[in-house]
Amino acid sequence: MINTDAIFSISSETEFNSLALQVFKFQFENNPVYRSFCDLLYKHPSDVKRIEEIPFLPIQFFKSHQVLSTNDSIQDTFSSSGTTGSITSKHYVTDLSIYEQSFRNGFQNFYGNINDYTILALLPNYLERKGSSLIYMVNDMINQSQHPESGFYLDNITELKEKLIALDQQEKKIMLIGVSFALLDLVELHQFNLKNTIVMETGGMKGRRKEMVREELHAVLKSGFGVSKIHSEYGMTELLSQAYSLGDGIFKYPNWMRILTRDPEDALTIHTTKKTGGINVIDLANINSCSFIATQDLGRVHDNATFEIIGRFDSSDIRGCNLMVL
Repeated sequence: MINTDAIFSISSETEFNSLALQVFKFQFENNPVYRSFCDLLYKHPSDVKRIEEIPFLPIQFFKSHQVLSTNDSIQDTFSSSGTTGSITSKHYVTDLSIYEQSFRNGFQNFYGNINDYTILALLPNYLERKGSSLIYMVNDMINQSQHPESGFYLDNITELKEKLIALDQQEKKIMLIGVSFALLDLVELHQFNLKNTIVMETGGMKGRRKEMVREELHAVLKSGFGVSKIHSEYGMTELLSQAYSLGDGIFKYPNWMRILTRDPEDALTIHTTKKTGGINVIDLANINSCSFIATQDLGRVHDNATFEIIGRFDSSDIRGCNLMVL
């Protein structure tokens, strides 16, 4: 069994690579779905010496199979948002404490102490359904912040506007986390001039508005909120870790996560240069499900451990993770 403390204490590339290979061997031996996938590719841990050689499970398997590497009881099931009648992804979580450790450590790495922030969450479409991993995370952030003003907002946008202005003028440190269409609704209601607020969009128009490329969306939001940068969160139902962009659509990931790109024409070929390709994610926090996932996102990885999302594969369905159409 892998020691989860080792996952969140990774401090070097060598440590990451060694642990990733251990996790691959563990999941190969304990995850029937992943084992079957690896067998079809004739990939065995004895043949895999580098993380680029590890098979990445197509994310669609979370729609059709129970992807688990443990027999422990399921504590919660996170499900993706989807259109009516569509099949949604399900991530069966057997240890919520690992998820909590992942998103708490990740936030700390990029933004510092959660206690320093008042968290205002504008996530109406997520609040209206069950099984959202984003709601679970943000609810914990609200509780951890220990600020009485922190909270969720659904239809009470006018109340949110007034609270946001008042807190910002009091020079409180604020983080406004919102789904794209709701943030656009807010700036159409009122033009802000925020000095002490981080605005973070989590993506997703959900059919409420026309899709916009990131540059267009961020330009509107920057103008509307009076801020110089729009932050973004990159996460999804199938992952237990998040990457963050502190502006300009360039994402950074925590030490227990890696992003690679694959050849769009040959899914088994991993790019070694900064070419555009399909996004493959290694999330070692997914120790009890699958840590090696081939997503339907298109992106580009940069040398300085950063990446950007530039769209989706045309054949994929629209989902609620953070990305813009090409």
